[in-house]
Amino acid sequence: MTDTPHTAENMPEEVDLILPPGTPRATIRDAALKFNVQLVGVTRSLTFANMDHDERELLAFRGSPEEVEKVRDFIYEEIKKFIGE
Repeated sequence: MTDTPHTAENMPEEVDLILPPGTPRATIRDAALKFNVQLVGVTRSLTFANMDHDERELLAFRGSPEEVEKVRDFIYEEIKKFIGE
């Protein structure tokens, strides 16, 4: 399988950004208000530690690839501030 670079013709209309469990609620709220994205629930299979293919309902932001990238950068910076880095 090869990764095809995204171009204007094959860019997905909407993508999901899964939020890490434990993301502060204030950060989620601020991102939802600041960016043009939807907060949605998604079910994903988790595989780490002793959770082999355990399905969990997780929060995600859904929106255009460009907007979701802005949200990702915002959440990353906010989490760094929250943990004191």
